[in-house]
Amino acid sequence: MKYSGLKIIFPWLPFFKFDFTGVPILLSFYILGFYSSLFSSAVALFAILARSGDVLGASMKALAEFSTVAGVAFSMKVIPKFKRHMPIIFGVLFRCTIMFFATLIILPLFTQTSFMTILLQSHLYAAFNAIQGIISIFGGMLLQEAVRKKIPAFSK
Repeated sequence: MKYSGLKIIFPWLPFFKFDFTGVPILLSFYILGFYSSLFSSAVALFAILARSGDVLGASMKALAEFSTVAGVAFSMKVIPKFKRHMPIIFGVLFRCTIMFFATLIILPLFTQTSFMTILLQSHLYAAFNAIQGIISIFGGMLLQEAVRKKIPAFSK
């Protein structure tokens, strides 16, 4: 996304941009498992950090994407015969909840943004995280299905 010139800005908080960083992280979870997605999240963190030098942004992005995976994994573990929509719901809920608390705690410490401002804008943060979580989950699911069709060895 960075080098393609394609930037999809979240209109109400223009410093947020939608991307596809989470898609390969979810794909690694679906194909290779939980620990693979943890490693993929760490790779994303270091790649963003190396590209931008923004420790806070890279850390928050990695946390957001990994919390999405954690929600999907939790749903699949708790509800073994999961319905297709449950991992999506859990992934988005985990992401929104974890990022709500992370934003409330971390941003006032490292930025000029007040706690009250963040609290008042929390619905916008949640909307962004919900949309970005859906992009990551659906993108990962679609690619996983394509890989499984092309490479039967990855079939369950």
